[in-house]
Amino acid sequence: MLNEKTKKRIEHFEIVFQERSLTKLASNELMNLANSFSKLEKFFQEKHTDTIISKKIAIVSSSTSYFFKQILKLFLFQDGITAIFYEADYGSIFEQIMNEQSELYSFAPEVLLILPDYRDVKDSPLLFSSYDEIEALVNSHCLIYQNLWSRITTRLKHCQIFHGLYVIPHFRTMGALDGNYIFSSQNYFRLINLELIKNRPTNVVFIDFDYHASNIGKLKWFDDSQYFQSKQTISFDALGEICYAVSRLISSYFGKLKKCLVLDLDNTLWGGVIGDDGLEGINIDSHNPEGEAYLAFQSYIKSLKARGVILAVCSKNEENIAKIPFKEHQEMVLKLEDFSCFIANWNDKSHNIRNIAIELNIGIDSIVFFDDNPAERAIVTKFLPEVEVIDTTEDPAMYISALDQARCFDWVQLTNEDVNRSDTYAKNKHRIKLQESFIDYDEYLKSLNMKAVVGSVSSIDQTRFTQLINKTNQFNLRTKRYPESTINDMLSNLDKFNLLQITFEDKFGSYGLISSIILERFIDKVFINTWVMSCRVFKRGIEHLALSSIIDAVTNWGCDEIVGEYIKTPKNGTVKNLYNDLGFNYKKQYSLDNQILAGDIYCQSIKSDKLQTQNHIYS
Repeated sequence: MLNEKTKKRIEHFEIVFQERSLTKLASNELMNLANSFSKLEKFFQEKHTDTIISKKIAIVSSSTSYFFKQILKLFLFQDGITAIFYEADYGSIFEQIMNEQSELYSFAPEVLLILPDYRDVKDSPLLFSSYDEIEALVNSHCLIYQNLWSRITTRLKHCQIFHGLYVIPHFRTMGALDGNYIFSSQNYFRLINLELIKNRPTNVVFIDFDYHASNIGKLKWFDDSQYFQSKQTISFDALGEICYAVSRLISSYFGKLKKCLVLDLDNTLWGGVIGDDGLEGINIDSHNPEGEAYLAFQSYIKSLKARGVILAVCSKNEENIAKIPFKEHQEMVLKLEDFSCFIANWNDKSHNIRNIAIELNIGIDSIVFFDDNPAERAIVTKFLPEVEVIDTTEDPAMYISALDQARCFDWVQLTNEDVNRSDTYAKNKHRIKLQESFIDYDEYLKSLNMKAVVGSVSSIDQTRFTQLINKTNQFNLRTKRYPESTINDMLSNLDKFNLLQITFEDKFGSYGLISSIILERFIDKVFINTWVMSCRVFKRGIEHLALSSIIDAVTNWGCDEIVGEYIKTPKNGTVKNLYNDLGFNYKKQYSLDNQILAGDIYCQSIKSDKLQTQNHIYS
């Protein structure tokens, strides 16, 4: 039985995680919480077993990383990840990675954090060094890390690397002259960082530590006294900021990413209330300081939309009145066509946000909500704890900072499909309108003039193929994540693996690559290792076309049986009955290559007439 004190501590943590208030705490408060949480972690894991995922994370660092690890663990748990850490001794990056017998490899992490420090760079340019001489030094240093990445990729095929870029030192050895000469220490570190970026392999994601240090302030980031005493390169005061940023990237990699920004209108996108003040009374005047702030916020939101963030409106308003500024105000940066969903009524916003998620066919936990009204924010936080609610002030000049510092949309990859995503959602309005004119759903699908193309994965599409596997949660039968290096290895072993991709378009536009399938051969059987599909194309019959292509691949291999596995997660209930609906037979127990599969197993002969492969609606 838990005593009252423990129960109160548990309740406190529940509130902290639900309200996402860790970012409001100082590092010493976070550390106290982390120490307290370590004693309660087992209880939380048991209580939230349906929503928490466990991941193995290794840290190799030039400095001591204990406090970093403890606070990072807290932020990851807030995002639904319980981290099992391997923490190497400080200053052992090269020894850990180059030594094949190191504990790093026996630990077999899914994520590896490499955290170097500027003090690792021993050779720097001499005064008046030529650019060629400096470039040779830069290349020589970067080659060391390229070799480390290659070694990790060879030994840890399923490991994603997160590598911290150098923080440029806060002191200048040449004083004001540092900015004038290419051979200065400041510019030398800039060149190293740029060269690392130029040579980044696909399984490496850089963390711009120099940005975060500048964001906090270099004098706050560095604590030389602390470094000389304990070899901790990041000051204690800066740990909360960097741990939060790193946690968001790791969470994004494991599919816990935000896709949609839901916005209020009055006093959020413009000053004033359109229903009371009218078009002339609202403030989006570029010659007015407050109006300029609202326009700057709109421009920032427009840039988010340009890289793939879905935009939606949730406003307490009459819809026809709420749309007037978008239609008639000359200075509006955002237009109606920028929004994939527009809801303006007098219902409570938590109800409307649920409807937005349904209309867009996305998870509620992929939504970010921005509203100037603290009462509305509190209601959404209470009734929709899965939604990330941005805390902000009443000053519109601070809106960009509030949203940007929340780091909700810190993704680990960017593809053409991301850029085009919001447009495909926006065009769904036309599809919905067309569907309303049909009684028969199949006839509606035929009217879309859909075209789906199944093919082998090309090098051009490899990044998107991998990204879809790692970010898809709903139509994902096993929810196994792979770095791009693993996908590349599979493509090099076509006797064992067959990787299929499906691209899709209809009369309203192209969706790009919408499905990733990995088939794995076991003598006379083929295992569907991975099958994911974008939520944007649900209920289009693509699963039947995919199955037909899977059967063709199995036939070409000379195999007879297809084996599928469904591993339940909190988000993939959509495909719980997929194999059954496609004509597969359920098996209570099954093994492949002497390994017993843990999920729900379904098998079927490719010659069975039960398999549902009709694809008559595709051209």
